[in-house]
Amino acid sequence: MKKQVFVACLVISFCLSTVYSQQKPFVFGFKAGPNIGWMKPDTKGYQGNGIKAGFSWGFIADFFLMENYAIATGFDVIFLNAGLEIPHEIDMDEILSYEGTLHRDYRLKYIQIPVSLLMRTNQLGKFRFFGRIGFGANFLIGAKADDEFISSAYIEKSDDNDIYTDMTFMRAALILGGGAEFNLGGSTSLMAGLTFNNGFTDILKGKNSRYPNLSNKALANFLSLDIGIVF
Repeated sequence: MKKQVFVACLVISFCLSTVYSQQKPFVFGFKAGPNIGWMKPDTKGYQGNGIKAGFSWGFIADFFLMENYAIATGFDVIFLNAGLEIPHEIDMDEILSYEGTLHRDYRLKYIQIPVSLLMRTNQLGKFRFFGRIGFGANFLIGAKADDEFISSAYIEKSDDNDIYTDMTFMRAALILGGGAEFNLGGSTSLMAGLTFNNGFTDILKGKNSRYPNLSNKALANFLSLDIGIVF
């Protein structure tokens, strides 16, 4: 019985060593690409103000559980731009004030730590196709805004306002993506894909400065085109 167990262990060890000789247990790389971002408000009277172009870059670290399944992580530096239309009021003096809408363009900068399950096909010629699903923890490292207040009788603009204290420090997101890899030889591949980063935690803090019955609430989402290389 002991001899049979010993032989079985040898066979398993040989199989595992064969698999790992053909497939690296991890790959590293870099990626970068443009994104488009938008906000989804959850407060009466607030509206999203279109989509804005941004950018992201990052470090890739994939740790393989099996040949075609890996835990994908690393870090991303994300420049997320988006816009909101917010009910607002400006006092001109003790008597005169104007009610209108504040058009705010947000320029947010996050460090994201993603953790996702990477699933890919067997190699088809020079190509592999992959998909991923997981979560991202985003930490705010910068927040600026360009503001334009518009009423029926008055317009006021101000640019490059620091709004860091108006934002929540952490943003959590669901990550969904897919794409393809092109093998350049050995373990080096070019990759390209689309990633939908769907925020599900509020990124705004506090109340509306002029209408305290309104809470500032909005989610931020973006769609990115990722181009990179892995080794």
